[in-house]
Amino acid sequence: MPAPWVIPVGLNPTVCGVSGAWWIEVARRAEAAGFATVWAWDHFISRGDLDDSWLECFTTLTAAAVSTERIGVGTFVVNNVNRHPAVLANIVATLADLAPGRVELGMGIGGHPVEHESYGMAFGPARERAEMLEEAVAVLRRLFTGGPADYEGRHYRLTEARSFPAPDPPPRITIAGMKPAGARMAARIGDAWTCFDDGYDALRPVFDAALEEAGRSPAEVGVIVGLHHEAIAEPVADLAERWRDRGATELILFDLDQDELDRVLELL
Repeated sequence: MPAPWVIPVGLNPTVCGVSGAWWIEVARRAEAAGFATVWAWDHFISRGDLDDSWLECFTTLTAAAVSTERIGVGTFVVNNVNRHPAVLANIVATLADLAPGRVELGMGIGGHPVEHESYGMAFGPARERAEMLEEAVAVLRRLFTGGPADYEGRHYRLTEARSFPAPDPPPRITIAGMKPAGARMAARIGDAWTCFDDGYDALRPVFDAALEEAGRSPAEVGVIVGLHHEAIAEPVADLAERWRDRGATELILFDLDQDELDRVLELL
């Protein structure tokens, strides 16, 4: 059963230098402990030592989903430029078919050019990647209906496109906004906004102003704060209450390796 914390709390176990079996076991432990979600990064190679092993995001989440019964599984966050949104729609919908109502889709513009250079994938300037993300969200929302869907954008085009299975309910789309432009985009098009703890105070006024400008209520858009593991030094219940009072609707305990995971579980 979910823990009786005042807001949902999720875990972001590392996918770097660990095995799939370890990740599945963490998901099971997280479910047993009452966490709401487990979240995986979306990179193809390490952001540190390029020789580190690195688990692929959706394969890992699928294994975790079919190995658990209740806990949500999500991306924290998908690098939008890694996949065409029509391909992403089918991947996410298939995962949602295996775990109905348990899939979370966090998305960002991407920020690890090394893997793009290594794999020969385009990595345009931030403004272009932001445009691509906004268009991708529009494509995904159309394709999550199953279609037929049409869309004409600068970066993506659909013509009577279909995508099955159509997820019911469609996954919540969370926009990662670690800078003002991202916070404004989340307020405008996201089901939720996520940022890290160390940027929250500066970005929250930007997000609130953008919500008002878009004519959206704060109740319409979730606020998910990622806590770096160095900031996790008190019982999880206390963390949840403190961040609820600061305006967060959810927490993600971020970037946990085995030692950090054990330490967090001792704080329950």
